[in-house]
Amino acid sequence: MNSKKEFKRFICLVADGFGVGEAPDAVRYGDQGSNTLGNTARKVGGLKLPNLEKLGLGCLGHFEGIPSTPNPLALVSRLAEKSAGKDTTSGHWEIAGVVTDKPFPLFENGFPTELVDEFVRAAQIPGVLGNRHASGTEIIKTLGEEHLKTGKPILYTSGDSVFQLAAHEDAFGLKRLHEICEIARKVTLPYQIGRVIARPFIGDSSFTFKRTENRRDYSLTPGTNCLDVIKKSGIEVISVGKIDDIFAHRGISYGNHTGNNPDSLKATLDFIKKTKGQKAFIFVNLVDFDMLFGHRRDPLGYAKALVHLDEFLPKLLSELTEEDCLMITSDHGCDPTFRGSDHTREFVPLIAYSPNSQGAHLADRGTFADIGATLLEAFHLSKNEVPGIGYSFLCDLQK
Repeated sequence: MNSKKEFKRFICLVADGFGVGEAPDAVRYGDQGSNTLGNTARKVGGLKLPNLEKLGLGCLGHFEGIPSTPNPLALVSRLAEKSAGKDTTSGHWEIAGVVTDKPFPLFENGFPTELVDEFVRAAQIPGVLGNRHASGTEIIKTLGEEHLKTGKPILYTSGDSVFQLAAHEDAFGLKRLHEICEIARKVTLPYQIGRVIARPFIGDSSFTFKRTENRRDYSLTPGTNCLDVIKKSGIEVISVGKIDDIFAHRGISYGNHTGNNPDSLKATLDFIKKTKGQKAFIFVNLVDFDMLFGHRRDPLGYAKALVHLDEFLPKLLSELTEEDCLMITSDHGCDPTFRGSDHTREFVPLIAYSPNSQGAHLADRGTFADIGATLLEAFHLSKNEVPGIGYSFLCDLQK
């Protein structure tokens, strides 16, 4: 095997909210004891993930049902987050080489009156309902009927830096919801809120209200990152899921804005087939782990989603050539057994597999941005434009 093998394609699957044990600074966030994978496995009586086990997932800690293998097929390690906070936006940005020194602001007691009033005036709406920290599914049950009567969208936030607006997809209108979210993005800029999120729902009563997959995220614009550099070089950057929104649609060539794990995995497989033999970076977010199961503290649902990913993996792996590398990682933890409903400050996995490459268990690494550094080195691109870039592990992949 060529010790300096060249890579043409990288596929990075971000299993949103997939932590593998408390981070070294977890105590600062009140997250000591969090372990998304370990606690989920324990809660459900053990996990059977044979494909992830072969790749080396069990080498990253004690996870009931997932033994460590002495000869992992993939390069495996744990990545610690360098950015402040434990936010979806900062986690994804750090993968691409943007390290945030200050956490995005949180609004545990709701948003300031002056901000809400400015938004109401700019959006030309009769007002808002809620304006508090809440579960998205619970607040539409509580305020959904009043929303239908008054036409006022529901405003809420969470443990993330998010300005979330829920409205009925038919009665209020999906297009109108997206319009007012674009307005909200502009008026919230002075507050540096990480994301404005459109949360459409359907149903005719609190018993039938259900969120749809037409969610949209309106993120702050990141600093220069490896997506910008890769795209500028002429290499296609393909997004799946909410990646395009998280990066404010910058540094993306094209993609598929899927709304759930099954559709995102299918879209990933489709893009792998379509770009075979070409240089490309396929960047994927698998939202269900976080949105449906982590935040809702549903370990059984989380475990089933992991099994689905494990069962789908052979389809992806069978399409890879020696010039490809598939990476599985995350943006933060979201332990479904932990108190509250927020993200958890954890190590995230790095699983990097390429056919005929030698697997290995590497020591813990200090930043998610090592992924971005590896991409740039593999594509022979300069790191100078990306101040927060990490340290490449390409030499280990080339063994």
